[in-house]
Order: sequence, then structure tokens, then C-alpha cells
Amino acid sequence: MSKPYQFIGYWGIGSQDKLELIFTKVLNAVSNWGKPQPLGWLTKRGPTEGNCMWGVSYISIDETPPTVADSQNIIASVSASGLSNAPDAWVKVEKNSLILGREPFGHFPLYWMQLEQFIWFASQLQLLLLITKTPQVSIPALYGYSCFSYVPTPLTPVEGISAVSPGTEQVCQCIEKWHGASLQVAPQTPRRWHQWRSAPVLIKEEGAATAQLQSLLKNAVDRQLENLPSEPVGVLLSGGLDSSTVASLLVQAGVKVRAYTLDFGATAIPESPYAQQVADFLKIPLVKVEVTPRRMRKAIESTAAALDLPFGDGVTVPLYLLYQAASQETAVIFNGEGGDQLFAGWTNKPLIAASVYNAQQPAGAEDLTQQYLQTFHRLYGYEARVFSSAVYAKIAGDDGIAPLNPAQWLQEALDPSFSSGLLDRLRRATLMLKGSQNIHPRATNLALAHGLVVRSPFCDLPLAEWTFQLPGELFLQGACEKYILKRAVESWLPAEIVWRQKRGMGVPLTQWFLKKLRFEVGYWLNPGILRQEGRWLPDLAKQVILGELGGQIQGRRIGEILWLLIMWQAWRTKVLLEVAKGRTIVDSLWLLVHKSGSSQD
Repeated sequence: MSKPYQFIGYWGIGSQDKLELIFTKVLNAVSNWGKPQPLGWLTKRGPTEGNCMWGVSYISIDETPPTVADSQNIIASVSASGLSNAPDAWVKVEKNSLILGREPFGHFPLYWMQLEQFIWFASQLQLLLLITKTPQVSIPALYGYSCFSYVPTPLTPVEGISAVSPGTEQVCQCIEKWHGASLQVAPQTPRRWHQWRSAPVLIKEEGAATAQLQSLLKNAVDRQLENLPSEPVGVLLSGGLDSSTVASLLVQAGVKVRAYTLDFGATAIPESPYAQQVADFLKIPLVKVEVTPRRMRKAIESTAAALDLPFGDGVTVPLYLLYQAASQETAVIFNGEGGDQLFAGWTNKPLIAASVYNAQQPAGAEDLTQQYLQTFHRLYGYEARVFSSAVYAKIAGDDGIAPLNPAQWLQEALDPSFSSGLLDRLRRATLMLKGSQNIHPRATNLALAHGLVVRSPFCDLPLAEWTFQLPGELFLQGACEKYILKRAVESWLPAEIVWRQKRGMGVPLTQWFLKKLRFEVGYWLNPGILRQEGRWLPDLAKQVILGELGGQIQGRRIGEILWLLIMWQAWRTKVLLEVAKGRTIVDSLWLLVHKSGSSQD
């Protein structure tokens, strides 16, 4: 099993001496990133078969990764799972071409930028920031983040740096602009090498589908049992169907397992009792990781640094604490991520209901893309009340350029030509958007920050592609979602776990922000700081708390929006290294939150 590592490299035409100076700068900086000991690295260099030179450094590793050593063309690769035969991101050289690729689940990010006649690439955004002289925030990326709580690929939050989208390859070539001209490096249009699509022939018989699914689930776990450590492996256990299924399969395979679950105390919807029920049923130990306002507060900055990109979901810090606890006892962690995307989890129900309504009321029908945008429950539709006038002008197109439309970041995923029905269309979209651009890269970055490799059995390509052979009624029967998965695992788990109604992770953000985390709101979203930053309206947090943005941002949505804004501030100061200036000592926001809160814990 490979240890977690990152890489940075270059490819192109130019001065080797200049490149070595840049490499030295990067590696010296990485060695001082606050680790207990300087990070080691291994640097390899070589020409391609044509005219371009290349070099790559693998950081935190002292031997060539197996996927690189076994290939003549792959010069860099990385795997979140640590499995030698399953690279999540790779870099290949072929004649006068550079190829940057990612698998379709999106576990490991991959970034690139062009400096003169060289393409620089890295598995971590912060590595490329080290060679970016004056990084500027991308307004389209900022807008995308405000709509989705993640930055949609191929954008990154920094101008001039791009992300390779999951399931695609970015090709760059050394070409002659005309015959006899000198060679130049030219990025090409990305090519999609994998498509999620409905199968032409469906498995309609429930018994046959159930039996096949049981076999596929077992095979998916078996493929991820390579080189397990002698100590127990960890499994993140929420007590929900997906993580409980993974825990059961590991126990069936004879793996020593230790489960970890989050405990938010009495202020949240209790999920840990379900995790305890599963652990007792499977006879495995369960570690409850307490999440309190105090622990959340202390981990905001370290979580932002670990995430590398801004991710605005409220689960980020709790998951950081969960991985931190697991890293004290194991090197490998399993999770149930991907199950909701594969088996049409509960979040699809509102879209299905809306589709039925639209079919009956076509005159007032809302486009599916617009409906899908609303499922993110973020700041789409509130632009004029959220952003500064300068930023809003760029979003609305007031400065002479075309307005930004977040639908453009959803269109490919919602393309109906690849799906035979609504559920397949929604599953395809969720795999390509919420799964590969948010859930999986977020999990990888948090795990790597604690030296863990993370394995997700539901992200198994044979299993995932098989699900597109199923008709919609095997996913959703009446009000019962994930029907076929429940039938497949009902003999492996307690009935109450299998058939209970799905609930999301209940982080009590609104309650905490109005009470024990109220000072964090004033600290991170200080009106003076927002005014100096120049991207948001200064009184935005006050508007959110008072419900002045709109009727949809009430209750739990207040906490979600405040967290979205706080994680942006933490990212820009901790990762982009912008200085938060203009803080006011006492302001109306602090007084507002102070009045609504109680004593701090």
C-alpha cells in the first residue's frame, strides 16, 4: 500500500536551469509547511519521445509510485485509496503530448497552469500557488461556489489555474503554428473518456437484480482489501444504510474493523444510537467523536488548509475531526460515500415530484436545470443582495461581457441524451456534480491531511456501471428510495437500519451560530473585513441572520449560508494568504448576535 503523497511537475519547452530554480523554491517551501519533520521528496526528469522536457517531484514519498514504475508513459499518478492498480489522477507523456487525466468518481484533484512554454501540473492547488506571483480570485469560481458550496470544474478559485474535470483528459501539445515555425505549447479542448449512460437492455426481474447486486457489492469490497495493515481498519459509520453496508461487508470478509461516528450531543438529531446499533450487531468497537462548538471553532482554519479548495458544506469540520480521531489508530479508512449517487437517494424525491407536477402543468413548468440548481440551497437567485457592486456587475454582465449563468456548469451532467429515464438522468448528474466535484475530493483531502488513505467501495466502476442496467422502479418504490440496495442487504443488517427513513447529517449550525459560535460570525464575517475584501456586501451576515435575504433562507438554511461564507473567508486567508483587513472593534453584527446568544461554552 502506497503512503499518501502529492506531486508537482512541469512539461514543455524552455530553460532547464530556470525550471530547477522554480522547483527548488517549491520544494523548500513545502519542507516548511509545519510538519513535525521536513517532508521528503523524489524528483524524476526526462525528455519525451519528441521535443518537450519534463520533471516531476513526488512529495512525502521516497520511492517511485508503483503506477509510475510499471508504465513507460505515466510520469506521475496518485491514488486516494493507496491501491497500486487504481490511480485516481495521472500524467502521461506521448511523443509531443502531455495528457492529464482523472477517473470519473473524482477522488483526487488534478490542476494545471501555463507559464510561458511550460505546463505546470500538481495534485494540490497550494503547490501551484507557490509559483503563482500574484494569485487573483476568479469571479466565475466565486459565483459557482456561492451557488453550489464548491467550485465547479474546470474552474478553480484562482485565475489562470484550471482543474481537470473527473472522467476527462486534458491534452496539451507541442505544435508548429505554421511550417518551419518554432514549437509552441498549446492546450487542447478536454476530451471526456468516460460517460455515465443508461444501458440498452435492462434487468427488470427483482430477484435476479438483487442476487447480482449482492455479488457486485462483495466483489467491490474484495477489490479494496489489498495490503491492509495489521491493525484494524477504520470505517466511518453514521448508522445510515450505505456506511452500515460497507461495515457489514468488511466484517463478512474477515477484516478487523473499528468504527467511528460523530456525536453532536443533545442539540442535534441523534444519529450515533443507530451507529451503535450497527456496531453491536456486527460485534465491532465504535468510537464516538464528540463535536462541540469549541472543537468546531478551533478546527476551522486547519480544515480550510486541509481542504485545499473552498468547500462550504457544514460537515467539513466534523469530518476533519472524525478523520483526525481515526488517524490515531489506523492508516486506512473506509466510507459509504457514493451510495446515494448510485442508488438514487432521498435528495431525488423533490425533483421527481416537481417533474410530475410540470408534466401536469406545462404552462408553469420550470426547467429541470433550474430545479436542480435549487437543490443546492445556497445563494443562487440572491446575487444582487449578496455581492458587492463590482462583483455583481461581472456576474450580471453589466461591464459589457456575457452574464454568468450557473446552468452552464450543470448542462453536461443533465444532458438527457445519455439517459433513458428521469432517475438515470438525475443519478448521472449527481455522480458528475455533487459526488465527483464535492463529496469525494473533499473526503480525500481531509483524509490525506491526517496521513490516511480512504477507500469507498461504492465507487467501484463495474458496480456503478451495472446500476445503469436497472429500471427506475427498482430504485424508487412508492416513498421508499434505494429499494434494490435495501433488498440486497436486508439479511446483513438490522431491519430498523435498512428500512428506516433517510436523514442527512444534522450539524446544528444555526443554533450554534446564534449562541455558542456567535463570536465566530462576528470574527469571520466582520462588516469591515467584508467591505475591505470587496467581494461581498458588508452587512451580508446581518441580512442572513435577520432573514432579510429571502423567504427560503430560514431555520437550518441560516446556519448553512453563514458556514458557506465563513469557509470562504477561512480559505482565502489560510490558503490564498490574503490578509483580512479593516476589522471593526464593535459593530452592529456583533451586537445583533450577542443579543440572540447565551454565554459561551
